[in-house]
Formats: sequence, C-alpha cells, structure tokens
Amino acid sequence: MRSFIVGRFQPFHKGHLEIIKEVLRDSPSVIIGIGSAQYSHTLKDPFTAGERYLMISSTLENEGIRNFYIVPIEDVNSNPLWVAHVESLTPKFRTVYTNNPLVGRLFYEKGYDARSFKLINRKFWSGTKIREKILNGGEWEPAVPQTVADIIKEVDGVNRLIDLSKTDEDDGLD
Repeated sequence: MRSFIVGRFQPFHKGHLEIIKEVLRDSPSVIIGIGSAQYSHTLKDPFTAGERYLMISSTLENEGIRNFYIVPIEDVNSNPLWVAHVESLTPKFRTVYTNNPLVGRLFYEKGYDARSFKLINRKFWSGTKIREKILNGGEWEPAVPQTVADIIKEVDGVNRLIDLSKTDEDDGLD
C-alpha cells in the first residue's frame, strides 16, 4: 500500500529528496502532499503550488523515480476536518510520514500508521535556512537539487524573495 508525506516544500531541497527515497524503500509508491497550497508570494511561502509541483516532479523524474503522486492540499483551518480533506483529495494510503506532532496525531486518531523520520543534514537542508541564504546572498544552491535551482532562477525566485522582504513603511527621514 502506498504511503503519504506532506510538506510545504518552500523550496523542495535535498533533505526532502532523501526522505522520499527512504519512504520508497518501505512503500511501493508515495503520495506527496503539497501543504498550504493556497499560499505564495510571502517570505514564508514564496513559491506557488504549481512551482513547487514542478520542483518536486522534475527532481524525482530526473532521479529516475516514477512511483509518486503529487497532490496540492489547501489548508482547511479545522484540525478535526483535515484528515478527511486529505482523504478526499488523494488515492488511498496506509502509512503517513511526518515529523509534525499535530499531523501525526490527527492521522493516528483516524487509524493510520503515523511514522516520523530522521531529519537529514538539517543544518543545511531546511527551507527556512535556504530562504534566509537566498535573501542574504549566501550559498543556497548546494542545498537544493539542480532542477530546483533552475526552476527558482526561471521564476526569478531570488528577486521575488528580495522584493517580498522590502517594506513600504516610512523610513522616518521626512
């Protein structure tokens, strides 16, 4: 039976890729839920669901991985309804991989096998840290697969983040 993993993937990085490979060692296929799919163009969620879909699918295909489904999942802002919302959007699955305690609990209470996974190279492979490096002109590309770096460049993601970090507040110099 297939497994399910959900994340914001802002952006999809090498840690995500390694976790998906690990899940596929125990499962014939994986459903990848793009969480908070309705958000984009913010510092926390700069990339659209479509851009994240492209990052994930291009990377996995480039790695020779074909046994995956990607499903954008918008937030419903109601914990008791969230699992049913996910079920309505995805093929059937039995195992859920998450390190989010709330997500794990919600699926566990609905009878799913909820498992956590070891975070890999978290010092470098973290969406938050990657976005910070992009904003600060740091070395972010080594933390993402080349396909993701190419997509970020294609959508002008570096300048998008820089623009999103600006403010229209008065600088007090009048």
